[in-house]
Amino acid sequence: MAMEFGKMQPQAAVLQQEQRVRIAKWLAAAEDLRRDAWITEKACPAETPVTVTGRENWGFGHSNTREAAGVRIGRRDAGKLELLWSIALPSVTTMRSQPVVAGETVFLGSKGAHLLALDRTSGCVRWSFKTDAPVHSALTLDATPDGTSTLFFADEMATVYAVDATTGKLRWREPVKWFPTSIISGPITYHDGWLYVPLSSFEVAAAGLPTHECCRTHGGIQALDATTGAAVWRFDTTPHAAKTVINRDGVQMWGPSGAVVWNSPTVDAKRGALYFGTGQNSSSPATATSDAIIALDLKTGAMRWVFQALADDAWNAACLSGGASCPVENGPDFDFGASVMLVARKQGDLLLAGQKSGEVLALDPDRNGAVVWRKRIGSGSSNGGVHHGMATDGKTVFVPIADPERKIAGYVPKPGVYALKVDDGSVLVAPVQRGCAFDRSDAPLVGLAEMAKGKAERSPWPDCSYYYGHSAAAVVANGVVYAGALDGKLRAFDARNGKLLRVIETKLPYQASNGVAGHGGAIDVGGVLVDGDRLFILSGYGMFGQMPGNMLLVYGRKIGQ
Repeated sequence: MAMEFGKMQPQAAVLQQEQRVRIAKWLAAAEDLRRDAWITEKACPAETPVTVTGRENWGFGHSNTREAAGVRIGRRDAGKLELLWSIALPSVTTMRSQPVVAGETVFLGSKGAHLLALDRTSGCVRWSFKTDAPVHSALTLDATPDGTSTLFFADEMATVYAVDATTGKLRWREPVKWFPTSIISGPITYHDGWLYVPLSSFEVAAAGLPTHECCRTHGGIQALDATTGAAVWRFDTTPHAAKTVINRDGVQMWGPSGAVVWNSPTVDAKRGALYFGTGQNSSSPATATSDAIIALDLKTGAMRWVFQALADDAWNAACLSGGASCPVENGPDFDFGASVMLVARKQGDLLLAGQKSGEVLALDPDRNGAVVWRKRIGSGSSNGGVHHGMATDGKTVFVPIADPERKIAGYVPKPGVYALKVDDGSVLVAPVQRGCAFDRSDAPLVGLAEMAKGKAERSPWPDCSYYYGHSAAAVVANGVVYAGALDGKLRAFDARNGKLLRVIETKLPYQASNGVAGHGGAIDVGGVLVDGDRLFILSGYGMFGQMPGNMLLVYGRKIGQ
């Protein structure tokens, strides 16, 4: 991470990503042996029979509504939940891979380069699988046409894995690396024997280097055969980049680029369509496919329609410092990072999409994405608005807003969790407050600039966190909305009226159940999962100046309650 995003970028700029990984592995080899000793010490080998329902994954179904079914925890239980067990992952600072819970097993992907099968009751290790690089995407569980329950995910090298969920044995691995800076951040979607893999890129960060020829990469969707890993079709969000101009530093510029995809594609089997959102362009010229919702044909990958929410949004990390590689558009960086939600209604289905602008949009899938309503509830910024996901019960859509406190003219941050009626977008709001006195002189730089600065002198876990908005994807289950915040707090709201039912503070030191000392931090990406009578929280997101952490926390009601 230091070589690709952080302080060692200049030294590593001439290296291929594979070379960076080899250097990191060589430097860490001895420490890795000590780091991973707990896996053997806490082993409890057992058969791990897995029954697939199709609702274990990121969106809890192909429609990506993030409404968990079969949950026994309700409004009256929120205040009674206690920590049952926990796992601390040694030498990890970021918990971003949403787990999968199936039967009596919790499957967890780790930045320590492991896929772990944990016992649901105790957290002991049923089996472990070592990956070539840290796990980066959420996990996806489904049964391939031959009936094998399989876990699909991607590592930081943009390699996709298929692992037998019962045995932990590798079925196949396939690199899906269109460009040297390609990365798979969004969860992979499975449907009818195929995988739909979203492609992003970290070239937007590399563009901050004055010598970088920006930018030659773009996003897209790669369809793979889930049984073999073989490529089926590919959709590119922009044409391949060509040389454009020489910038004022004498460096060659390229374009178009960007329009990356870092959300989980949504399957519409009834219409035979696949929906996803894109990010901004990374260089000029801007295209009609950036900051957009795109519909593809499921079988061919042909584009059916595109709805662009904001035109001319081209931006990269050079714009943070006025660098020569900043595009002339110098846009606001308003990606669609959250998955599109397909909501079935008697009066006509809707597609709901949330943007970093702070806007929520309802589109008509039967009219080529025509706008039914759009509502701006957050102020939005390059790291504000809607980030990783909304949730809906079909009548109400629950929208986390991140909005940090930036000094931008006319910008008024509105962090919190909002509830909008699906039919017309009318709003109920549950705002959040920092609740402590923050020293403004200790504010981190914006996003990637903070990362490049390297380690700060301040504590990783300050008494009062600068970030406190809601960036992680929300979950709705049995009348309760769960939303994790960047100050380490998990909030549970009554879905009917927004009443705050419980706050669980996770920014704490822990002596975890696996015998490892750990610490909680910011809750982001897929920060919370609810299954049956258990609440699973990932605490720690040490990127962009947020609070690091390495904890999986499992809450429930103790026997006798």
